[in-house]
Amino acid sequence: MTDSSKQNKPARAICRTSGEGGYALEKCTEPCSIVIFGATGDLTARKLMPALFDLHRNGGLPERFSIVGCGRSKLSDEAFRKKMAAALSDAGSDDSDQVRSFLEGVFYRQTVYDDESDVGRLADSLEKIDRQRKTGGNRLFYLALPPKMYAPAARSLGKAGLAREKDRWARLVVEKPFGWDLDSAMSLDRSLHRDFKEHQVYRIDHYLAKETVQNVLMFRFANAIFEPVWNRRYIEAVRVTAVEDLGVGHRAGYYEHSGVVRDMFQNHMMQLLSLTAMEPPPVFDAERVRDEKVKVYRSLRPFAVDALSDHLVLGQYTSGRVDGESVPSYRQEKDVDPESITPTYAKMKIFIDNWRWQRVPFYLESGKRLAEKRTEIVIDFKPVPHSMFRRILGDTIPPNRLRMGIYPEERISLRFQAKTPGAQVDLRSVNMDFHYQMNAEEPLLSAYARVLLDCMLGDQTLFWRQDSVEACWSFLTPILNACEQCGDPGALLHLYPAGSDGPEAAKGL
Repeated sequence: MTDSSKQNKPARAICRTSGEGGYALEKCTEPCSIVIFGATGDLTARKLMPALFDLHRNGGLPERFSIVGCGRSKLSDEAFRKKMAAALSDAGSDDSDQVRSFLEGVFYRQTVYDDESDVGRLADSLEKIDRQRKTGGNRLFYLALPPKMYAPAARSLGKAGLAREKDRWARLVVEKPFGWDLDSAMSLDRSLHRDFKEHQVYRIDHYLAKETVQNVLMFRFANAIFEPVWNRRYIEAVRVTAVEDLGVGHRAGYYEHSGVVRDMFQNHMMQLLSLTAMEPPPVFDAERVRDEKVKVYRSLRPFAVDALSDHLVLGQYTSGRVDGESVPSYRQEKDVDPESITPTYAKMKIFIDNWRWQRVPFYLESGKRLAEKRTEIVIDFKPVPHSMFRRILGDTIPPNRLRMGIYPEERISLRFQAKTPGAQVDLRSVNMDFHYQMNAEEPLLSAYARVLLDCMLGDQTLFWRQDSVEACWSFLTPILNACEQCGDPGALLHLYPAGSDGPEAAKGL
């Protein structure tokens, strides 16, 4: 498969990169300070700091920047830098000169997030760092905190004057989950908006920042051979899958109170669904794209809660074998109730009641401790309406199938039928493959590097808007209530061995 992208690439203005092999950006990031609440936690060490370093190494960070870690632990700047250097080393960063120049812009301030006087002292410290690093007062506040701390931390920032924008910008980044149900999501939104305006709030879903996820829109709307058949007339079913072979691990305490529906469906799965099903916006603009997404969520057909088993299968893993090793059941995991009925697997059959998708089933599937880690979108096209080959081949001809692999195989594969070579008239299924990284000219952005870069650029295309959050919770909350408030919630739960393909009941859905 050839690549003609060089011939089709329009002329554009490109800002500075860090030399050969750096990012080619449409515009440069402005000087700013990145303030991380929860800087001594796992997310900062494993994801945020390596992503920021990649941006620095490839020209994504501004030339004048500072990164200020905030945590309850008492650490000096030097001690924090050593911790972050170790985190970068664990992530595979071995360029000592680049690491050294990066860490020069890293600082640490002990901070109690919900203590207004403490955050007030942080504000004074940030002013000094701004002057030292010449960052101009622009600030990005990243809340790498437990969800219950989002509202009090945002309130403390507001009372310290750190949400105000005058000749500078201030942006607030929150991780999912955005609430526990519809009421809590609306309450969180009201809390954040006491001090921050909507354009300042960035609700992260790192799934959206994966290159292969972004490619879904390009594939759909930049190719005339696919866009006309992307509807109920030609598509039999759509399957969105995000499964993994890992268990709950260190997240068991959170997961026991969340479950797979809150953990995966309210955010990641719904985003993949909207990209697959949305109408084309008039222009590729953040608000226009997000307008079309919310239309999809508002068109979801409500579940008949008195017949949940017709549309929903829930499961929980038991002990089994993964990659040849014995693994415990969910109920044997640390911090999990031995009689827990928390689902670790869910498969939903949903319908979108609009002109394009009427009567086309969408199957959303996600779970833990399954046979493999795999995220993909599969489009099953309808079979041919009439087979002229039925006297020779019989009535069954496998339909065309489009598979958009997101992880681990970053590829697009189209299955079609062709004649088997030889004297006999016979068909075989063949695949046309495109591998996403083929002929890539620039270093690929990790998901967290992408969202951090967009936060600094002020581009909200890849972030949730509050009306979408509420529309998704409006669809899911009645389902969750029906599952959790019925007389015997455990009766809805199907057990499946770790390392399997999930509950047997899911196959009949």
